[in-house]
Amino acid sequence: MASYSTADIRNIALVGHQSAGKTSLGDAILHVTGVTNRLGDVNAKSSHLDYMDEEKTRGCSIDSSLLHVAVKGKQINVVDTPGAPDFAGPAIGALAGVEAAVCVVSATAGVEVNTRRMMERAKSYGLGRVIVINKIDANLDLADLISGMQEMFGQECQPFNLPSNKGSALVDCFIHTEGKTDTGEVGGAHTALIERIVEADEALMEEYLEKGEIDMSKLTGVVGKAIASGSLVPILFTNAKGEVGVRELLDFVADYCPSPLTGKQRVLVSGDKQTPVQPEPGGEFVGHVFKVFADPKSNIKYSVCRIHAGTIRSDSSVHVGSERKAQRPGQLYKLQGIDHPEIPEGIPGDIIAIAKIDAKLGDVLHVGEGGTIEMPRFPHPMYSLAIEPKSRGDADKVSGALARFTDEDPCFIAERDPGTGELVIRGNGDLHLRSILSRMVQYFKLEVDTKVPKIPYRETILGSVKDIDYTHKKQTGGAGQFGKVVIALEPNERGKGYEFIDDIFGGAIDLSFRPSVDKGVQAQMKEGVLAGYPVVDVKVRLTDGKTHPVDSKDIAFQIAGRESFKKAFMLCKPVLLEPIVHLEVTVPNDKVGDIQGDLASRRGRPEGQEMLPGGLSVISGRVPLSEMSDYHSRLSSITGGQGSYALELSHYEVVPGNVQQQIIEAAKKAREEQKAAH
Repeated sequence: MASYSTADIRNIALVGHQSAGKTSLGDAILHVTGVTNRLGDVNAKSSHLDYMDEEKTRGCSIDSSLLHVAVKGKQINVVDTPGAPDFAGPAIGALAGVEAAVCVVSATAGVEVNTRRMMERAKSYGLGRVIVINKIDANLDLADLISGMQEMFGQECQPFNLPSNKGSALVDCFIHTEGKTDTGEVGGAHTALIERIVEADEALMEEYLEKGEIDMSKLTGVVGKAIASGSLVPILFTNAKGEVGVRELLDFVADYCPSPLTGKQRVLVSGDKQTPVQPEPGGEFVGHVFKVFADPKSNIKYSVCRIHAGTIRSDSSVHVGSERKAQRPGQLYKLQGIDHPEIPEGIPGDIIAIAKIDAKLGDVLHVGEGGTIEMPRFPHPMYSLAIEPKSRGDADKVSGALARFTDEDPCFIAERDPGTGELVIRGNGDLHLRSILSRMVQYFKLEVDTKVPKIPYRETILGSVKDIDYTHKKQTGGAGQFGKVVIALEPNERGKGYEFIDDIFGGAIDLSFRPSVDKGVQAQMKEGVLAGYPVVDVKVRLTDGKTHPVDSKDIAFQIAGRESFKKAFMLCKPVLLEPIVHLEVTVPNDKVGDIQGDLASRRGRPEGQEMLPGGLSVISGRVPLSEMSDYHSRLSSITGGQGSYALELSHYEVVPGNVQQQIIEAAKKAREEQKAAH
C-alpha cells in the first residue's frame, strides 16, 4: 500500500526557457530533502537529472526527467523538462501529467521565448501556473522584472514571497503584512496577493469588499483554488545553486498547489460520450501515457503514466488504447532521475512508470471502457533533413532506430517522401535533429549522410496537341517487336490528376494492347519529361494506331506509349509546378518590418497581420516551399530566437520562367553526374 493518499499528491512540471535553472532547481530539491547526499551540478556534468551522455555533452536537457520527494506529509512529483525550443516536445508532453506548471525564469535573462510559450500552453491546457524567478543572487532590479511579467501575463501574477538581504533570504508576503525587502514594501504585495486569492471564492470576495479585510485562516484553503482557476499566478524566488528559497518553494507546493482532487479534471472521450474521470482508488483503472523512453543501458522500454482513476498493481491486466487484448504491466516503478525503484502499486493521481508495455505517447491505459484523454497541442515539426545510411545494408536498421525516436518524441517525424523517394526526418530545428542522429550513432552504431530535402516539384502542360504518332519497331532475328500509337494530349483541371481515354473506333489496335499504352504513359509520367519530376493533371486520348499480327506485344505498346507521350508533352507548353505553403510567423512587434522584407525576398505574398498581447504580431502569407529551406535559422537570427512559425501545404503554382530554367539545368546536371558515376 502507498504511504500517502491521492489528496496528499502534488504534481508539478518545471518548464521555461533554456538556462533558466530548471534542472539545477530539481537537483537542489533532491539535495535539500536529503534524497541525495550531494548537490548535482549541470556544468560539472554531475546532475542527477541530466544523466544521458548526450545531455552532458550538450550541457542542456534534451528529454524530461522525473523525481519525487516527501515534504510535510505530501508526495511531490516533479517533471523536469528541457528549455530549448528545439526540445519542446517532452516539455509540452509533461503538462499532461501534472496539475501545475512551474515556470522557471532566469533573473538575469528575464522573460524569454520559451517562458512565454510554456506559460501560454499551460494556460490553454487548463493548468495552474506558478512562476519561479531563479538566480536572485545576481543582485538585479527584480521590481522591473515583476512588472514586466504582469504586463505580459496579467495582474494575476503576484509575488508570494520577496527576496531580502541581497537575495540571501525571503519574506513571505502571504503571512506578513509589513516590512521592507530588496524589491519594495511587503504591505502592497500582501494586499495585491489577497485581492487575487479572494477572486476565486465569491463568498470571500463579498466579505472582503464589505469589511476591507479577511481572516487569514479562511484564505489558506482557497489559494489552491485560486491557482487552479487561474485567478492567481504566484511568483516565488530562488537561487537554486545556493539552495536559497528551495525549501520555501517546496513548502508552498505542499501547502497550496492543487492536488489531483482539486486541479484540472481530465475527461475520457469515447465517440460522442465524454466522461469526467474521478480519481477514486476503487474505480476502474484509467491511466494516461505522457512520456515513453527506452533505458539507454538496458534498452527496456518504459511508459510513464499519470493515473487518473483506480489502482494498478504489477499483476493487473490493462488495455492499451483501442487494443482488445489486455497486457500485463509486469513491474511498476517510481522514477528518481536515472534510478528506477520498484513499487507494489500505483494510486489515482500518482505518476508511475511501467516496463515493457506496448504503449505510445498519448495512449489511455484502462480496465473498463476506453477512449482518449486530451493531450496538449504540439508544434508541427518544420525543420527537415533528407538522410541516407552510410552503409547500404543498414537501411532496415535505420528505419527501426527512427521508429523508436518517433515513438518517444511527439515532435519528431520520419517518413519517405512519396514525391521524391527520399527518407526525410522532421523536427523543431537543427539542434533537435542533430541530437537524434547523434543518439542513433551512440545507441545503434548507425551513421547517415544528410542533405537538404528535394522540393517535390511537379510537371504539367498548358497547351494541347493532336495526332502525335510513334512507331516502335525492333527486329533482332526471330520474333520482333511492333507497336504504333497515335495520341492527343491536353491539360486536365488542376488537381484532377491523370485521365486515359480510349478513342479508337474499330480495331486499329487490338483491345488487349490498349492498356499497355496506358501503362507506358503512366510509367513515363512517374519519371517526368522536363526535369525528372512526376507529371500531373493531363488527359491522354488514344486515337489511332496499328497492330502487327505476329510482332505486336505488350512491351512494344508500352514503349510506344512512353515515347509518344514524351513527344507530345514537349509540344504542349510544358511547365513546372512548385508547392506553395501557407506561412504564419509570430514575432515581436519591432521585427515586423524585417520579417516582411525577408518574405518579399523569398517571393512571398503577404496576406494579413494580427496583433497579439505581449508585444507580438502574427504575419501570414503564401511562399514557395523552395524558398524556405533556411527559414528556421534566418528567423532565429532576425528575432534573436523570439520568433516562431508554422507551415502547411496550400497548393501548387506554375514556376516563374527564369526559376524553371535553373531547376531544369540543375536536374540535367544531376542526371549527367549520376550517369558518369555509373
